[in-house]
Amino acid sequence: MRASPGPPALASPPEEGWHPLEWAAELLGTFALVLGGLSAVCLDFGAGSPIPRLIPSASLRLLLTGLLFAGTGSLVAISPLGRRSGAHLNPCVTLAFWVSGHVSRSDLLGYITAQLAGALLGALALALAWGRVAASLKDGLTQPQPGVGTPQAIAIEALMTAVLVLTLFTFTSFRRLVRLTPLGLWVVIALLVWRGAPYTGCSLNPARSLGPALVAGDLHQLFVYLVGPPLGAVLAAGLFRRLPGGVRPLTAKLFHDPRFRSVLGSDLPHRS
Repeated sequence: MRASPGPPALASPPEEGWHPLEWAAELLGTFALVLGGLSAVCLDFGAGSPIPRLIPSASLRLLLTGLLFAGTGSLVAISPLGRRSGAHLNPCVTLAFWVSGHVSRSDLLGYITAQLAGALLGALALALAWGRVAASLKDGLTQPQPGVGTPQAIAIEALMTAVLVLTLFTFTSFRRLVRLTPLGLWVVIALLVWRGAPYTGCSLNPARSLGPALVAGDLHQLFVYLVGPPLGAVLAAGLFRRLPGGVRPLTAKLFHDPRFRSVLGSDLPHRS
């Protein structure tokens, strides 16, 4: 029997070449995500913050942190920055869309470089803005909690990132859901932070972990976050490509606005 054909070529394939405006938007968006998201961590868990006294439940504060952290990313997605670059803000998201054929090799490198640089600048800004409060949390460092070994931490991060990518791909694959992608991710990421942070800190994002690790000068657990999330993203994207019926993302942007140009692969109209 002949293998069933894959989905047809994208109406607008990804563009090769240099795209400095999209990369700059991705850098600024990732900067905002790290600074804003980790500010929520400082507010809810930092030494001297009034929130732990007002909300004694650590579990409830984790949920609040997840809502604020994920909400920052969703706000970036619907901002002009996100509408231009796609607001991946995470090497795993860009890698997953590359596996699905929506990102060119040049943008794979450009986006990831911009995300790493933006995360580092965001972590530096956090340390300057929050001072001793940020230092009390090791400047937002992600680490496996006591009792969670390295293999278990990698597996947990891979599983959570796979859930993130599958959610993203599901919302962007259907016209009725595509505009709701930032809302869907806001809810899912908040829940992942709430349930996953007690085990690994719930990174889901190598850039988000690398920036604070470099600022704190503590790289000994970074391996977990450089391996687990990308592994989960690649596995999830590969699984989604094998779904029957040729289902695939219509856009590689978290919030597709046809008024903005897209250098990423798309089946939706956009400005040329």
